[in-house]
Amino acid sequence: MILDLRGVSTFTDFFVIGSGNSEPHLKAISQELEAQIRKDLGIAPLRVDGFPLSQWVVMDYGDVLVHMFHDSKRFLYALEDLWGEVPRLALPESLAGA
Repeated sequence: MILDLRGVSTFTDFFVIGSGNSEPHLKAISQELEAQIRKDLGIAPLRVDGFPLSQWVVMDYGDVLVHMFHDSKRFLYALEDLWGEVPRLALPESLAGA
């Protein structure tokens, strides 16, 4: 899910929120995401915080913050609900089934 925070937030423009069903799954998703962004866009995150063991990994790309949660933590923290008034953007077709 992509939340458009432009005009609402002073610290980032977009939240990308995803989830995995286990700690190894979170690790694999986060590593692959970082590798593909580096390969396709030539950029690295400014900072990565959290680890699969914490069940929440945040990757800071400046204008984009990527939040990867364990399924249970995603629903516990419910970032989508905290930012309920902002537009939600559709995932590109290439990512929608991933």
